[in-house]
Amino acid sequence: MEMLLVTLLTILAAGVGTLTGFGTSTIMVPVLLLWFPVPETLLFVGIIHWFGDIWKMALFREGFRWRIILLFGVPGILLSYVGARFVFSVPETLLSHILGGFLVVYVAYLAWKPTFRIPPNTLNAMIGGGLSGFFSGVFGVGGAVRGAFLSAFDLPKTVYIATAGAIGLAVDSSRLITYFSEGAILPRLFLLALILCIPASLVGAHLAKRIVAHISEQRFRTVVAVFLLLVGLKLVLWP
Repeated sequence: MEMLLVTLLTILAAGVGTLTGFGTSTIMVPVLLLWFPVPETLLFVGIIHWFGDIWKMALFREGFRWRIILLFGVPGILLSYVGARFVFSVPETLLSHILGGFLVVYVAYLAWKPTFRIPPNTLNAMIGGGLSGFFSGVFGVGGAVRGAFLSAFDLPKTVYIATAGAIGLAVDSSRLITYFSEGAILPRLFLLALILCIPASLVGAHLAKRIVAHISEQRFRTVVAVFLLLVGLKLVLWP
């Protein structure tokens, strides 16, 4: 029963994560933390997330923009290592409140000024990549920060998803290595669950691709903003 529930959770989370460019960890981590310790949960979800990044890159490969990927990815890798080490030494509650508050304020600002855009220059991309990497390492939801910056760049939806996947792959690789080096290991249930959950994440990604094809560019940005708001409220109310 546990295996089936985790598999269904993976399909849902992978679908949302592909559609919005983030959300896989945001959905899976809080649920699994009800039964499992933080390091093991982050390691398991991190592996699912890593495969989800590959599915995004493969399914939306026509949207690759290497300059944005590199500018986000390099600082993201460096600061995800720093953030991942915090998991083993620093309480997460304060950082969760800060991140959640930022996302709520950001979405409220978008509602007030829907034409807001961040110039996609080098500095902004590096700041966005660094912050998303750090928060991803700390508690596995840095994709929301990455999504906030990428959506503000007003990228076409295929570019947005492919870029989020490529950057996420780099950041997730860094934090997974850190989790392993700090001694995190998967219990037997999680090892068995990976056999079902990795292909389940591909199923979720394929379902999301079908949905994306029927969403306009403007509505796609609205969808991302709604999910950013939900993540922000969750982190503020239930860190």
